Amino acid sequence: MNVRRLIPTAALTGSVTLGLVALSACSPSDAADGAGGDRTSGDRLAVVTSFYPMQYLAEEIGGTHVDVSTLTKPGVEPHDLELSTRQAARLGEADYILYLKGIQPAVDEAVAAAGVPDTVDAATLTTLEKHGSEVGHAHEGEEHAGEDGAHGEDAGHGDEHGHEGEGEAGTDPHIWLDPVKYAEVARGVGASLEKADPDNAAAYRKNTTALVERLDGLDSAFKDGLADTATKTFITTHSAFGYLAERYGLTQESLAGLSPESEPSPARIKELRAIAARDKVGTVFFETLVSDRTAKTVAADGGLRTDVLDPVEGITDRSKGADYVEVMESNLAALEKALGAK
Repeated sequence: MNVRRLIPTAALTGSVTLGLVALSACSPSDAADGAGGDRTSGDRLAVVTSFYPMQYLAEEIGGTHVDVSTLTKPGVEPHDLELSTRQAARLGEADYILYLKGIQPAVDEAVAAAGVPDTVDAATLTTLEKHGSEVGHAHEGEEHAGEDGAHGEDAGHGDEHGHEGEGEAGTDPHIWLDPVKYAEVARGVGASLEKADPDNAAAYRKNTTALVERLDGLDSAFKDGLADTATKTFITTHSAFGYLAERYGLTQESLAGLSPESEPSPARIKELRAIAARDKVGTVFFETLVSDRTAKTVAADGGLRTDVLDPVEGITDRSKGADYVEVMESNLAALEKALGAK
């Protein structure tokens, strides 16, 4: 069992929000250390997370009983993360690790090597799915059926040039963009924190309930906001929104599939222009952590607008919200506008 690092008692009075601000404002060397800075008193669970969606869960559920740090600095595209030797080594100092296998191959390897007993892969806390074998084409004869409600035909297509290591056996790892699946993961994280730190189990249970209620409210807002729209099709640069599309009966069409850096082929661009005309699509969405060059080129050629649909992989000063829920609410507003919500 790892010995917990000691945290200043005064820090225990700080809010979770202040903790997030402090983490985001830390120096590059502090963030790169992963497991956090030197602490000398108090007693909180040392938690290392892989990137923002995992960090958010750990902070919201752990509250004042955890010291959370993340391997992915704000503004860094998570898929591109490479760990330093020091980061990889310090993973082994954590009391608890929370990551999502299939997003960051370098992290997957380092976590496996760290051998921390209380290590949780968020992908094991819900069901991962495949959203198509190639861009723009669903699996032949495949029907998407989720836990509650019909889903869009061809929703959330994958990528024939899929990012290496992206999901298990070609599955889509972007589970946090479906509030229902994210809530399932939150429950699992809460239970695992209770097991790792039984002295504070009641607090983790209370915080988990509060977070799940917030995510349930977000789910209801998406259901209501997207129930009646002029079109059900949206175009993105990064095929990150397959779970969201399934959940709310939409069809995602992406320029370049699961890898945010992939370039669309001329044939794919031509196909998307035809889809946009057929389905009355007026907007091409791009994201905050990746260049908007391709989206603007495709939009200009097709007489379309561009807007941001944020995959919430990191919070920066360009994010349209201070945390996961606020950014997702901004995403809902953008989708309502682009799809012609009534």
